[in-house]
Amino acid sequence: MTNPPIPLFLNPVAGRGRAGRHATAIRDSFAARNVPVELIESSAVGDLEQRVFDHAKSDGGLLIVAGGDGSVHETVNGILTAGTRTPMGVIPIGTGNDFAKACSIPLDWEMAASLLADRISESVPTRYIDAGKMNERFFANGVGIGFDAKINRIAEKYSWPIGDFVYLIAVLEGLWDGVITPSVKMRYGDSEYEGRITLANISNGSWVGGMFYIAPMAENDDGHLDLIVAAPVSRSRVLALLPKLIRGTHTEEADISCERITEFELHADAPVPSHIDGETQPLQTDFRIQIMPDALALL
Repeated sequence: MTNPPIPLFLNPVAGRGRAGRHATAIRDSFAARNVPVELIESSAVGDLEQRVFDHAKSDGGLLIVAGGDGSVHETVNGILTAGTRTPMGVIPIGTGNDFAKACSIPLDWEMAASLLADRISESVPTRYIDAGKMNERFFANGVGIGFDAKINRIAEKYSWPIGDFVYLIAVLEGLWDGVITPSVKMRYGDSEYEGRITLANISNGSWVGGMFYIAPMAENDDGHLDLIVAAPVSRSRVLALLPKLIRGTHTEEADISCERITEFELHADAPVPSHIDGETQPLQTDFRIQIMPDALALL
């Protein structure tokens, strides 16, 4: 009896349109290895999430997603909203691909597809990784509140095919516009903080924005999240920290604090920007974040 084809969910606009240009080639790479797939392209924001939800809710088995961190974000929310641990395979063909880096998935989509097809053919067991939840949304890689979310919002308006460097350009534009330092109250574990910050990043994976190694200590299967908080800093200090953020050596700086956490709450005096897995969220004041150990099955 022939197995039904595996749904291959693909976001054609991922990677500034790169995923759409390679959609047929991605599908054909599985066919060449005798792994039947059904190509399903999303048509709008939220469409991929709904299709994944329907698949997971019907206990449809393994799925594959080809796209960037936004596509992974929608996939994770579709699976976890359905209340399942539907196994997923990931082919990174986005801009930053932070999730792929955290999971040691090759960033070359052809190599990633080849390895994934081999794992499917050989019935390699899935591995389980953590997810997180911020208010009513799930995340795979992390949450940013404050200045890094402002940078993320700026980066979204660029359509230039320059990969990770779009985030560096966004940082420079964000600095020209000014460093935001919202006044907040934070609570995590037995600790509380009240005052101003530049950013709070809650990481499940190590990378943000493709090129920033913001949480080098983070592991997405250790049952913890990693909190990185930057104290209020000037434009010149942000510029001085940039090379360290790229290398992951900023964690030793006096104006950077790091904590391992399982829960986190933040209240801001006024609405602040935030992102989940690089997806810009509406301005808001209240954030409640928690770890979800072993919530995702990854092939």
